[in-house]
Amino acid sequence: MLVLLSNDDGVFAPGLEALHAVVAQMYPCVVVAPDRDRSGASSSLTLDRPLRWTRQENGFTSINGTPTDCVHLALNGLLETSPEMVVSGINLGANLGDDVLYSGTVAAALEGRFLARPALALSLCSRSSVHLVTAQQVVRQLLARLDQLAMPPRSILNVNIPDLPLDQLKGFQLTRLGHRARPPQPVRVTDPRGKEGYWISAVGKGEDAGEGTDFHAVQAGYVSLTPLQIDKTHYEAFSGVERWLGDMQ
Repeated sequence: MLVLLSNDDGVFAPGLEALHAVVAQMYPCVVVAPDRDRSGASSSLTLDRPLRWTRQENGFTSINGTPTDCVHLALNGLLETSPEMVVSGINLGANLGDDVLYSGTVAAALEGRFLARPALALSLCSRSSVHLVTAQQVVRQLLARLDQLAMPPRSILNVNIPDLPLDQLKGFQLTRLGHRARPPQPVRVTDPRGKEGYWISAVGKGEDAGEGTDFHAVQAGYVSLTPLQIDKTHYEAFSGVERWLGDMQ
């Protein structure tokens, strides 16, 4: 099985190198990743210019585009052999709750939704790479049981790993997405030439973060595993919208 590795932190990110070091011991794999940090790119595709690829000295392939661009090209003609699975990460920073709406890490995994095996999005809940060894061991454990994983088509597994030494991990928990509070307002700034602009603020704190959520599991020292589906249809809203439409149907 050929495994495609990608990320949103960029082709030279330490998390991607750590991921490759583990996966390459277990499966044939290939890396196609953005040529720079594209965090927050979500599932955007580049449609206003051609995309170009570069073979880097470390053997990885970089694309001058988004994480979704990378996986899309890799699955649709860039590679001589088509991958059977996508693994994205290891992201330095959490992708909990509403983060999945913006995450390039999750988006890269989502682009692998058509493949036979569920895609994995992997995040270490820290901006530091100190505990990447912990994340590597988690990846090793998950991939060792991959043949036993049964998930519906067009779904992925979002994995968040606590920023802890390996011997302090408490285990694994199956979770749902929590939700963050509304973030602070963007920060207004003025550059040295007097032009005004805005910095997007940090994400909001966990608001729906109780037991059973990904927030709660990570805070308690557990690896959080949240199955995500592509279908965003809000089926519970059907009856309310149907009544609202009334005789317009």
